Amino acid sequence: MTRGFRLAAATGLHKGDRPYQQDQVLIMSHPRAPGCVLGVVADGMGGRSGGRKASDQVLMTARQLFSRYKPGRDEAVAMLRHLLEDAHTVIKLTAVSSEQEPHSTLAAFLMNPEGDCAWIHAGDSRIYHFHNGSLVKRTKDHSYVQVLVDRGEINDEEANLHPQSNILLGCLGMKSTPPPVDIHFVPRLQTGDVLMACSDGLWHYFKPEEMGGLLAEQSPRAAVELLVAEARRRAHGTGDNISIVVVKLEPLPAD
Repeated sequence: MTRGFRLAAATGLHKGDRPYQQDQVLIMSHPRAPGCVLGVVADGMGGRSGGRKASDQVLMTARQLFSRYKPGRDEAVAMLRHLLEDAHTVIKLTAVSSEQEPHSTLAAFLMNPEGDCAWIHAGDSRIYHFHNGSLVKRTKDHSYVQVLVDRGEINDEEANLHPQSNILLGCLGMKSTPPPVDIHFVPRLQTGDVLMACSDGLWHYFKPEEMGGLLAEQSPRAAVELLVAEARRRAHGTGDNISIVVVKLEPLPAD
């Protein structure tokens, strides 16, 4: 691990006001490389069993590929591309043998022991990078309302209230088109950085500055509990599944 910080992490999963849970989350330390961490959020879609099958396939693929990943030899970006492509293929094969049409979003980041980080996403699950509470960068949704925002027809707040906010233009498992591949690379993370991956069941209810401030002030576990509880309160009984993964780079304790 890069000297100068330690990693603290937490995950959260709640079915919201849905009758079943289709989201899945993963935070995994590399079995042979201390300081190498993989975080994944998968928001499954396609009926009760179909959506859960899709998100389960994403996590199964992630575990398999990460266990074979070797920092210093393999590239993080290449590993994440394989994760997206392999999970997409497996989900499509699952659809052939079932009556559902399973789909899933993907938001995954991989931190190497030297402090660099790569992420990939498809769909409307997001990754946020904060530093000392301020937003550095976040992913851009592959959705219909994001196109409207990009065109300047609506703003971000109007997008959250748009009746077609749940229409995705790209995700894993689609038959007609390959999933979008959006990748970002951070050359060096530093103390005070926070990476958060989450589904729309969480980010829909918060402004970035709200989340960033809370993540800066609280431990990952406390922040996750507070964010999930507040999302549930703001949903007023209509909330979607919630999934969240947080990794925080904290200063080393003084000698």
